[in-house]
Amino acid sequence: MKTIFAIEMKQLLNKYIPLAYGHYFNTLALFSHEKATEKAFRLFCTPRKGQVLPQQKSYLEKAKDTILEVNDLHIQTYRWQGKGPTLLLMHGWESNTYRWRSFIPKLENEGFNIVAMDAPAHGYSGSTLFNAPLYAECAQKVIETYRPKYIIGHSLGGMTMIYNQYKFNNPDIEKLVSLGAPSELSDFLRQYRITLGLNKKVVKSLENYFDYQFNFRPNDFSTSKFAKTLTVPGLLIHDEFDAIASIRCSEQVHANWKDSTLVKTKGLGHSLHQDKVRNQIIDFLKS
Repeated sequence: MKTIFAIEMKQLLNKYIPLAYGHYFNTLALFSHEKATEKAFRLFCTPRKGQVLPQQKSYLEKAKDTILEVNDLHIQTYRWQGKGPTLLLMHGWESNTYRWRSFIPKLENEGFNIVAMDAPAHGYSGSTLFNAPLYAECAQKVIETYRPKYIIGHSLGGMTMIYNQYKFNNPDIEKLVSLGAPSELSDFLRQYRITLGLNKKVVKSLENYFDYQFNFRPNDFSTSKFAKTLTVPGLLIHDEFDAIASIRCSEQVHANWKDSTLVKTKGLGHSLHQDKVRNQIIDFLKS
């Protein structure tokens, strides 16, 4: 009975705490649009999870490599050395490099030189805020340092990976692999608005704030649009029943990415941790 009660209470809190934030931002906007917008933006960019858990420390500590500095942020990198091509692993929202723990041994067996990074505000990296443009800047520093031929990105890591290649057109990159990645920033903002119950004025101010911060509006940040410029081969793997990022996202990217392959799975979920997926990735990289 206590367990059921605890679950019900957690569900209620998960529902009403965001609405409380939304009410606060809506009310604050009556007095100061600037403060309301800045606070709403910071909440939008603040992960609740992703820090290193006690059971993750031992594994990650052994693989720690260089700490890179990007815009006064410390970005933690990891390395599992191999004699083959270098590949970079990029995790998603509220995760860290530990998410690759089951895949790394298979990549090692294939001889890859493996590099991974913790995104800003995740794992052992610095910052309290996370967003795709910042992640892309940090990834670029890692790319310039390690010169990977391949990048594998999961979820927002995949989204950022595509944006990074669109923005920087790194000549050393030969193949990209995207796993369960979203496509449109506007989808995130729409869900954020609904979850918090933000009014139209706050949402409009938030859209303008994106333009001020990054020189683009949410509708402009679209990996399906960025994919039109990609010239490297890509592999997109997405589950048809993904509850986090709709498969429609990868379908849109695939439609615009000339040299891409889309693999649809059924019942593997958003994480795509299964050996079937890992083997498909390795086959693609070695082909």
